[in-house]
Amino acid sequence: MSPQQLPKLPVILGPTASGKSTLGITLALRFNGEIVSADSRQVYRGLDIGSAKVSAEEQALVPHHILDIADVSQVYTVAQFQTSAIAAINTILKNNRQPLLVGGSPHYIQAIVDNLNIPKVPPQPQLRAELEARPLANLLAQLEQLDPQGATTIERSNPRRVIRALEVCITTGKPFSQQRGIAQPIYETLLIGINWPRPVLYERIDSRVDERMQQGMVQEVCGLLKQGISHERLEALGLEYRFISRWLRGDFGSEDEMVQRLKYAIHDFTRRQLTWFRRDQRIHWITGGEKMLEEAAQLAKNFLKPVTHV
Repeated sequence: MSPQQLPKLPVILGPTASGKSTLGITLALRFNGEIVSADSRQVYRGLDIGSAKVSAEEQALVPHHILDIADVSQVYTVAQFQTSAIAAINTILKNNRQPLLVGGSPHYIQAIVDNLNIPKVPPQPQLRAELEARPLANLLAQLEQLDPQGATTIERSNPRRVIRALEVCITTGKPFSQQRGIAQPIYETLLIGINWPRPVLYERIDSRVDERMQQGMVQEVCGLLKQGISHERLEALGLEYRFISRWLRGDFGSEDEMVQRLKYAIHDFTRRQLTWFRRDQRIHWITGGEKMLEEAAQLAKNFLKPVTHV
């Protein structure tokens, strides 16, 4: 099947706090669509405020898929996401509606857009617990030994990615990088990225952190701890959960200090997100602001219009 005959899949992506969810919902309403979430934390039940999960009201406006499908005590892999997302996309298409992939997790997006061949190695709880107890620098050193090529391309600052790569290497006895590849595409994709001037993006991040604190993000973390979720597990669930967990253990002098350092850490994380995305020349970048919707809608309209044959 030629790329022009494949089902069409618009993808809305961008860094943290860029407005992906709102834009996705708006486009879905305009194009009879449903949203498939590509967010590595929104898959978990109970991670609502810290993951900026869309509200019940927003989900009532537009159907959302791949939200709240995993228990936070269990590790949900990219391979599991790929299987679930493809099933959701195909069901939406079968119902004569338009799927949109929306999110900021680069590996999740790549798994669908590039139809990655991902090693089907299930999580190894005991091995993973041992790896999680070691410093990141130590894990990276071992990965460089077992998979030199993979160690140069992986998100080296992301413990979850490093641990998963080591898990596959150790379990299979083969380098992780040799077990991954790109298969034939199964969708024709349009990648739309939201871009803001860096100072404006940082302001949006800071405002959202303040809003989350007011919404009860600390209480959300305390609730997870009461459910038996360990501090070690919280460390792996993203910056908000990591920093609040550390603050509750006395790592920061005050809540204000924790919040400020969290904001700086998210700024740094956003720079890494953008570095990853900028490598993909297929992305159509649109500027956030008043004309964002108009520009994105026009791109989507041109992409989705039926092909006429002479």
